[in-house]
Amino acid sequence: MKVIVLIAFIGILGALFSAGVLMLRKQKGKATMARALAVRVGLSVALFLFILFSAWMGWIHPTGLPLGK
Repeated sequence: MKVIVLIAFIGILGALFSAGVLMLRKQKGKATMARALAVRVGLSVALFLFILFSAWMGWIHPTGLPLGK
């Protein structure tokens, strides 16, 4: 589970870095930068949905502060 989340985070950061580099270069145009940002958003949504699905399946258990104390 941790490996999947780590790979997703690396992909998200890679797409963000790629969009930043493409933003600084004027040669490629805005279409490739928009595509890189769309990939980042898609990966972020997919990671969020995977975490929700994992919690629903019982693969991970949410923890937090106890509310009764």
